[in-house]
Amino acid sequence: MEYTLDKFIEDSRMAAAEHPDFSDVVDVLAPKMLKLINGDRSFLKPEHFQDDPHHYARNAVFVCPEDGISLFTMVWNPGQWTPVHDHGTWGVVGVLKGVLEEKSFIRTDSREKDDEGIVLKRGGVILLKENSVTTFVPNPDHIHKTGVPDTREQAVTLHLYGREMNDYYCYNVATGRRAHVQVSYRDATGV
Repeated sequence: MEYTLDKFIEDSRMAAAEHPDFSDVVDVLAPKMLKLINGDRSFLKPEHFQDDPHHYARNAVFVCPEDGISLFTMVWNPGQWTPVHDHGTWGVVGVLKGVLEEKSFIRTDSREKDDEGIVLKRGGVILLKENSVTTFVPNPDHIHKTGVPDTREQAVTLHLYGREMNDYYCYNVATGRRAHVQVSYRDATGV
């Protein structure tokens, strides 16, 4: 029996409702994301693969603010990166095409709730190939930037979040400040 998008959404809702610890949620959902991206991808329509020449594209596959679940495809053309940011929630990411690079940052100041005086050090780098899955939880923040160097080909990823994911904190490493910003996405949920 094929693992469908509807079943994945149902499993995601159930995992989020049954597990108060974010680590348990991603532990349950990582193998399900792997099953979804390695199965029949016919739930993904052409609209889910739309790119943007100016920055990476966020295409909504499923968004339900009431349940706190959202699923997006992200299309990364060569040279496109997110700013340094965090999510404030858990997430599970599957790579549909190409290689996605994640560069992590470690907050070394002791003022976790402050928006200035932030000291970030570079952490490790993760290279995620097609059909691979990664997860994250806030610890208290999962600060990173993701993208594709201009020397690689386009990547397409599938991101499940524990909330609508229409805002997050962006960090300015040089000034030691962060700002709460709204982020937009292309609504491709009705396709």
